Amino acid sequence: MNRGIWPLFLVILVAGAVAQVFLPWWSVAVVAFAAALWLGTHGGWAFLAGFEGVGFVWFALAAWLNVQNQGLLSHRVAQLLPLGGNGWALVVVTAILGGLVGGLAALAGCWVRQAVSPKPVAQPVS
Repeated sequence: MNRGIWPLFLVILVAGAVAQVFLPWWSVAVVAFAAALWLGTHGGWAFLAGFEGVGFVWFALAAWLNVQNQGLLSHRVAQLLPLGGNGWALVVVTAILGGLVGGLAALAGCWVRQAVSPKPVAQPVS
């Protein structure tokens, strides 16, 4: 049964947002891994769902924090990195890094699922 990308994306998005409120940053990797282990059917879709789900959560959280302190902290951190002091560039970089963490964790979860219960290969009709 092909369920597509949306159920996995929504589970990672919601569970990742809840985990970010109460748990450390790396908890999103555990969430993406577990969600893909449960719902992942295709490695590429699992990576994309994890990348988008965690990336959106981290972008929203970083953007909210940036707006709340009027960009002072992100501007200072962006000055330490080669971002020209642009706080919003730091928000985007944060979202991309979070997306990579979530995508790779979801890909690993999907691959573990496929290794444990592989799909039967269709035999050619002779």
